[in-house]
Amino acid sequence: METENEHTKNILGLKLPTDPRWVNLTELHLEDILTDHAYCEQKAATTCISLITKNSDKERIVEELSPIVTEEWGHFRTVLAELKKRNLKLGRQRKDVYVNKLIEFTKKDGSPDAKFLDQMLLMALIEARSCERFKRLSESLDDEYMRNFYRRFMESEAGHYTLFINLAEFYIDKNVVRKRWAEWLAFEKEIMNSQAVRGDRIH
Repeated sequence: METENEHTKNILGLKLPTDPRWVNLTELHLEDILTDHAYCEQKAATTCISLITKNSDKERIVEELSPIVTEEWGHFRTVLAELKKRNLKLGRQRKDVYVNKLIEFTKKDGSPDAKFLDQMLLMALIEARSCERFKRLSESLDDEYMRNFYRRFMESEAGHYTLFINLAEFYIDKNVVRKRWAEWLAFEKEIMNSQAVRGDRIH
């Protein structure tokens, strides 16, 4: 029988599944988790806009990421609407330790191709972990409405991480992409092991 860890690897390539305690903690911090989720969607949209701007010479990047901008901004609005419906407020954006640690792993020098590859894989990894977290929420929250709420996000965003990997492989040799992706996955596991389990963050 396939274990949970193997299942997570097969779905997303992630080396470490989310600690089950995280879902229990999110239920105690609904306003915080919705606020953080809203900002995650906003940052996903604005990052895609930035990637389009930086890589405007790459036609496929422009074509493939333009609809993702619209989708992610729609998700931001959906989470805002949920906050409003519950008479909750969009709080201030918080420092995203997880993403900041991932950014530290990106290559700051080297060839333009190497920098581009890390931009794509950074986004792929954030999307993969987000999808895995949405899956956790959709399966384990006590509130049926919120389970369905996050199932819709999981289903909508399930293909995003592969999109970024496919874009990388379109412009960069596939063997180079896969070698670097393995390095990213190993580094992300280290981050996950080093972080405390807390329920007021998506990551």
